[in-house]
Amino acid sequence: MSSYKAEIVQKLNAILEHELAGVVRYTHYSFMVFGHSRIPIVSWLRSAATETLTHAHEAGEMITHLGEHPSIGIGELLETSKHDIDDILVESLEFEKSGVKFYYDLLEVAEKAQMILIEEYARRLIAEEESHIGDIDKMLRKPGDIASVV
Repeated sequence: MSSYKAEIVQKLNAILEHELAGVVRYTHYSFMVFGHSRIPIVSWLRSAATETLTHAHEAGEMITHLGEHPSIGIGELLETSKHDIDDILVESLEFEKSGVKFYYDLLEVAEKAQMILIEEYARRLIAEEESHIGDIDKMLRKPGDIASVV
């Protein structure tokens, strides 16, 4: 494990920073939704912000479990000034797709290190993130469309 510990912590810190950026992103999006469908969409975006904060908490706890120091950085923040619902959803989809890659990278190293705790954590988060990707994909489809847009 020790030969992989630094790499695992680096990947966990990248996850932590990415998830913290997600909190800011989803919160900002929730402010920028207007129109007759505002209430359910704002609710979904704020729920996504809460969940990304939970993911950040979990990453930080994993880092301290390993006896290391969590980053106080934050991932890339993007302001495209596009606030149409479809634009927000497309940006959210790209954010989630980039995020799931962090967990796959972590899983790869955890498997090499034979760290079951980290492997199971990564697998659980991969499943959650892929579920989010599926939800956003469905929201981007037009009513009656069955085919995925991803």
